[in-house]
Amino acid sequence: MKLDRFISNNTPHSRQAARLLIASGRVTVADERVCDPRFEVDQFVAIHLDNTLLQYRPALFFMLHKPVGYLSATRDPQHPTVLELFPAELREELHIGGRLDRGSSGLLILTNDGSWSRRLTEPRVKLPKTYRVTTLRPISSDTAERFAAGIYMTTEQLTTSPAQLEQLGACECRLTIYEGRYHQIKRMFHAVGNQVDTLHRESMGAIQLDPALRPGQYRVLTAAEIASVDQPAAGSRSS
Repeated sequence: MKLDRFISNNTPHSRQAARLLIASGRVTVADERVCDPRFEVDQFVAIHLDNTLLQYRPALFFMLHKPVGYLSATRDPQHPTVLELFPAELREELHIGGRLDRGSSGLLILTNDGSWSRRLTEPRVKLPKTYRVTTLRPISSDTAERFAAGIYMTTEQLTTSPAQLEQLGACECRLTIYEGRYHQIKRMFHAVGNQVDTLHRESMGAIQLDPALRPGQYRVLTAAEIASVDQPAAGSRSS
């Protein structure tokens, strides 16, 4: 939003009067005097008119080690939700960037910055998401090749992007996908005659689950982790 529009929306001043206020140096943005009425501002920057604070809403970015049994939802009448793991004063602020099923665990991102979370989850970005997967039956020798070729999803009538499977054991693997379609990994394994037993997300792009976090614990994202979402993905995690 342009600064003059913001001033007119949040004070009794007209758009024209707001331009005069800005031009006369009476408006600061992030403690810097701004005299250009066309200056773009977002919802998280501090804006003052003279000594009156008109806006300050800090941007919030958290990683959570999601435990099994919690819904990726704001509220639910039957099951605990991941928002209940946060203080009450944060729950109305946060939304989830990239959900996990109730039976899955691992890295979950929560934020109040909608444009940032859209970049995190936008399918066209092809952000790599890496999971540790165990299956009910041994993983067949052709599974990695079939996942690399893409699995056809009948509901969406499309083929998944090539995925990388690293075998870790007879019934265990690390799988990197580049989308986040509904029950995608479970459906991919179903398509090759297998069934997912456990699913644990290790990373989203350059953001990796902090090994110091126990299930149910969270921490603030670092500046580098936040900035990584706007950078080209480097690929899947190596072990």
